[in-house]
Amino acid sequence: MDILLLIIGGCLMILGLIGSFLPVLPGPFTGWLGLLILHLTNAIPMNWTFLGITLGVALLIWVLDYIIPAVGTKKFGGSKSGAIGTTIGLLVGLFSPIPFGFIIGAFVGAFIGELMHDSKDTKRAIKASFGSFLGFLFSTTVKFLVSLVFLVLFISKAYDNWYQLIG
Repeated sequence: MDILLLIIGGCLMILGLIGSFLPVLPGPFTGWLGLLILHLTNAIPMNWTFLGITLGVALLIWVLDYIIPAVGTKKFGGSKSGAIGTTIGLLVGLFSPIPFGFIIGAFVGAFIGELMHDSKDTKRAIKASFGSFLGFLFSTTVKFLVSLVFLVLFISKAYDNWYQLIG
């Protein structure tokens, strides 16, 4: 049973990393679920303090994920249309054959969203889409780093208790 929980937890950790880039999955929170599953094994002692702190970090990042791109967009004079365009562009870019298409897609999506909001002011649309893109990039970087730290913690705890997990 411990091996099954270890595999499920590991899959959640990988999904957490992927979720750092996909707006559909809450990356750090999914990674935290992997840590929780690991602690549900008989081999890893339950550490409520560790789980509480990491849950707090995951929830904070989840909330900030909605605030940071909006702040980036507003700071550069953007609109809600630009933020929505960023998300749509990201999703389209993920399925693009272009390397790093999700980055290009996020910027182009923000630009198109801003043009749809105000088609007359191209300069403002470029500036606002840049702000939206920067907010997205910063938010994604923070989510990825937190998810990566959670993965390192998962591997460390599994490694330290490896013989209890497989024995």
